[in-house]
Amino acid sequence: MTESTAAPSAPQEAFALTTSRGFPDWLARTGASLAFTTYQAGKLFFIGMGETGRIAVFERTFARCMGLAASADARKLALATHYQIYRFDNVLPPGEASGGHDAIYTPRTAWITGDVDAHDVAFDADGNIVFVNTLFSCLATISEGFSFKPIWRPPFITKLAPEDRCHMNGLAMENGRPRYVTMVSASDVADGWRDRRTDGGMIMDVTTNERVVEGLSMPHSPRVHDGRLWVLNSGAGELGFVDDSGKFQAVAFCPGYARGLSFVGRYALVGLSQARENRTFQGLPLDEALSSRDAVARCGILVIDTVSGDTVEWVRIEGVVRELFDVVALPGVRNPSAIGLIGDDIRRVISINED
Repeated sequence: MTESTAAPSAPQEAFALTTSRGFPDWLARTGASLAFTTYQAGKLFFIGMGETGRIAVFERTFARCMGLAASADARKLALATHYQIYRFDNVLPPGEASGGHDAIYTPRTAWITGDVDAHDVAFDADGNIVFVNTLFSCLATISEGFSFKPIWRPPFITKLAPEDRCHMNGLAMENGRPRYVTMVSASDVADGWRDRRTDGGMIMDVTTNERVVEGLSMPHSPRVHDGRLWVLNSGAGELGFVDDSGKFQAVAFCPGYARGLSFVGRYALVGLSQARENRTFQGLPLDEALSSRDAVARCGILVIDTVSGDTVEWVRIEGVVRELFDVVALPGVRNPSAIGLIGDDIRRVISINED
């Protein structure tokens, strides 16, 4: 008689979230909550304030979570994933709560786009979904019966092809319409952007086809806030804005690969990622900047005062989550939750339109 002994399974990495001492009070004062995505771990996270006055963290699993957007009233969310874009609706009426949550975001619609490597996503003024179609180097929208409908591409992109030529990744809306996009290069060949990671990045104006800023290093997350165009110069670890002369002005250094940008008043919320050990993330100006400050790249969220450039609060994430993609503030929502696609919750959440 023989016995077989199964090999011990590898220990599961834990998720650990810590914050600066003042972060809970800061979040409570804003009356908002935060949501962020990690494609590396396939999670959508929410950070809010629980009934006891302590930080509450809620998460759901979606494959390769990327761009995240909230409607102006924070009643709807849009999430880009591996091959789908979801729209979530808060099923709680305004002013109501359930189980300590004042928002329960429930997936109501999903569009199957195919694996187009969708990055930033947004709602336009009519409530339609606009997203950065990175694989096809264009801006796109949802189209009934199709994977997507292209609505703009850079003038130097000569063909709509699944080749990720310039690595367009970020989208800034203005007055409910697409206005600016970020890309890593002006390459017009398949995967050509990788050769221009250090200084080939740019911001383009969708309405004029003009290059607003050039010479950036892997820029991400352009946003228009209080009349200024802000952007993350990710390859250099910088948060900054475009001045009146069309130059990028760095406001703060971010100790990590910065992606994901949102605002609460004068404060910028910046997502940070640890550097991947591959060619894409190596050899960037960020490496030298970290070394000169005796620092290593971290994963988390910074709260930066855009006037002083100081990091006033922070969230640090360790363990299984090492990379973030997007960060969104949810104004007026204190403690959000969401319904996922795994488990029984989704078949039990029913809302009725009685208008």
